[in-house]
Amino acid sequence: MNLISTRDLTISHGGIVALQRVNFGIKAGEIVTIVGPNGSGKSTLLRALLGIIAPDHGAVLRRPGLKIGYVPQKLQISAGMPMTVRRFLSLPVRRPAAELADGLRRTGTTGLEARQMATLSGGQFQRVLLARALLGQPEVLILDEPTQGLDQPGEAAFYRLIEELRAELGCAILMVSHDLHVVMSASDRVICLNGHICCEGTPRVVSNAPEYQALFGLGTGGALALYQHVHDHVHSAETGNHDHPHHDHPAPRPERDHAR
Repeated sequence: MNLISTRDLTISHGGIVALQRVNFGIKAGEIVTIVGPNGSGKSTLLRALLGIIAPDHGAVLRRPGLKIGYVPQKLQISAGMPMTVRRFLSLPVRRPAAELADGLRRTGTTGLEARQMATLSGGQFQRVLLARALLGQPEVLILDEPTQGLDQPGEAAFYRLIEELRAELGCAILMVSHDLHVVMSASDRVICLNGHICCEGTPRVVSNAPEYQALFGLGTGGALALYQHVHDHVHSAETGNHDHPHHDHPAPRPERDHAR
């Protein structure tokens, strides 16, 4: 059963259609990544899921009482504004110290409580944003390009943290990302968006899809070769199922016919 989904979601801005009849859903425990070129409607879809914008047509369906955590693409805090990590995490209401400590522990930022937000490194800042999103004990965690501005080791460390949080908390994770090589190693399911859903499925399915290869200018087999190089576990043919690296499995067969 989907925690949150869309039905024929259509949204336009100034008479220009940003999303057209998008049908999407995410289940508990899934890591789903949305990829697509600039202007493809990725952020529009997230804003609709968060209830920030209303659809022109169709609907967003949420399980009653669903808790959502959100990590924005960017958050600017002026260097002249005194704002400690502890204070930032307590906005808009003060939270118990034990709760804050647990959020920092989960994101590897213990000890930063008294630091000024404006003095944090890019990686530390993103982890603190993530800690804040986790304070509400979300069932769905939504991240809008969370590694933008991080170097490659920082990106890899952040995505490892996301997988650890999924394992620890059991929450669903929905990400928008441009990091194609990491997406293919960190996702259970990939959705390729360009105003509509071009194709979706497991990373192997999507990397083989002609629509995906055309959208990102990849030659036949190029995306798959990239995926095989960095991926350390095998996905099954069914969308959303995955097997972890400590199990032994036969090599999967090509699955292009599953992409849509």
